[in-house]
Amino acid sequence: MFQGLEPIWNEFESPDYKSYTLANFTEIPQLQNLSAEKQFEIKVVGNILPFKTNNYVVDELIDWNNALDPIFILTFPQKKMLKSAHYRKMATALKKGYDRKKIQAIANEIRMQLNPHPAGQMEYNIPQLKDGTRLYGMQHKYKETVLFFPSQGQTCHAYCTFCFRWPQFVGIEELKFASREIIQLVQYLREHPEVSDVLFTGGDPLIMKSRILGEYINALLDADLPNLKTIRIGTKSLSYWPYRFLTDNDADDVLKLFHSVTKKGIHLAFMAHFNHSAELSTRAVKEAIHRVRKTGAQIRTQSPVLAHINDDPRIWADMWQKQVALGCIPYYMFATRDTGAQEYFGVPLVRSQEIFRDAYQKVSGLARTVRGPSMSANPGKIQVLGTVDIGKKKAIVMRFLQGRNPEWVQRPFLAKYDEKAVWIDELKPFSGKKFFYEDELRGIQMAKKESQEKVAIITEQSAIQGKKRVGKKTN
Repeated sequence: MFQGLEPIWNEFESPDYKSYTLANFTEIPQLQNLSAEKQFEIKVVGNILPFKTNNYVVDELIDWNNALDPIFILTFPQKKMLKSAHYRKMATALKKGYDRKKIQAIANEIRMQLNPHPAGQMEYNIPQLKDGTRLYGMQHKYKETVLFFPSQGQTCHAYCTFCFRWPQFVGIEELKFASREIIQLVQYLREHPEVSDVLFTGGDPLIMKSRILGEYINALLDADLPNLKTIRIGTKSLSYWPYRFLTDNDADDVLKLFHSVTKKGIHLAFMAHFNHSAELSTRAVKEAIHRVRKTGAQIRTQSPVLAHINDDPRIWADMWQKQVALGCIPYYMFATRDTGAQEYFGVPLVRSQEIFRDAYQKVSGLARTVRGPSMSANPGKIQVLGTVDIGKKKAIVMRFLQGRNPEWVQRPFLAKYDEKAVWIDELKPFSGKKFFYEDELRGIQMAKKESQEKVAIITEQSAIQGKKRVGKKTN
C-alpha cells in the first residue's frame, strides 16, 4: 500500500469520489512505482477497451505490493487483453502521435472485431410496442424479464476490464443501449402481462442521483401494474463505491427509494457484482450491505469465473461464505462472455465446472443457492453440469436455466468432450449434427426478423399516408 498521507476511509466518512481515466490516471500516486512501459500499456489498451477507476478502488482495494493483484487486473487494462496485432496497431498510432480523430478511427475498427453485442442482443432482443415502435433502450429475451437501460445510468463508478457491456462506454452511439422513455416501458409492460420482472441495468443505474432514479422507479410504482412483481437493479456500486449508501449527499434518499419499493409490496432484488473476496473486505462495504438490506431489498451476488482474477475454487468458496455471513444470497457463476477481452479472461468450460464443483463442496447449504457455470448465450442461459463417460467416450452435460423457448428449461443435453472450449459455439453435439434446440432457435430468429420487417413496412406506409393527407389539406 502507498505510504504517505493516507486519506480517511471508513463507514462514516470518506474523501470525495474522484475518478481516474486515461486523461489523468498518471496522477495516481501509487502508479508512480510502475514502469513507463507498463503505464504506456495501460494507455494503449485503454484507448480501445474502456478504462475508469476511482480513489476508493485505488486506495482501499488494490494491494500495490502485489504485481498480480486481482483488483488491479480487474480495473487497469493489461497488454494481453488485446490480440498482438491490435495492440501493435494502437501502440504504433500513439507513438507516431496521430491526432485524436485518427486514433478513434483505429480504436473503432478494432472494437468492431471484438463482437461488441454477443448473444443476438441487437438482432433478436430489442422489443417493440404493438404500434411498431422499437424500444432500443430495452431488451426482452426471456418471457418473464425485461431489461431497461436508463440513459443517465450508462456509466459506472469504475469499469471492469472484462465487462461484456463495454460498448456502452466507448462513445459509439449505434452500439449503445439507452432509454429515457419510462412511459414506453410502462406501456410495454401493460401490453405484455407475462412480464413479471424489470431489471434496471447499464452501466450502473446507481451512478444516478436518487432523484433521477426515483423518476424511473416511481413511474413503475404509480402505474400499479398487476403483473409487476420484482424490480431488479444490476450494480457494482457496493464493490466500487459503497459510499453511495453511506456518505453521498443523497445516500439516505436512495435508501428511502428502495424502501418505497418494498413497502409497495414489490420485491426489490439487488443484483450485486462481486468478482473477488477482496471487494468484501472493507468496513464500508459491510455497512453499505447492512443499510441496503434494512430497506427490505434482497441482495443476490454474481460474477463470471475469470482467469487472473478468481479461477480458484478457494476464492469462490471464501467469497460465497463471506456473502452469506453478510446476509447476501450467492446467485450465479457465469462463464466469460464471447466479447471484448474474453481470450484473456476466458476459462475453459470443463475447468470452470471443476472450480464450481470444488467450491460448492467447501460451503454449507446456505451458500448452495448459487448456480453455474452458466453461459448467457444466444439460445439462453446454459449451465455446465459436469462430464460423464458414455462407453469409451467422454461427454459434457449441460442444461438450460433460461431459454428463448421456455420449454427448453431444465432439459439436459450432451456435447463432445472438449477441455479447451470456453463457449457453447466451440462445442459439438455428442450425437447427431445439431444440438436439439438449433432448428427451433433458427425459426424463432427468422420469425422475429420477419415480424420486425413487416412492422417496419406498415410503419413506413402509415407515414407516407400521413404525409399525403397533410399535403391534401395544405392544397
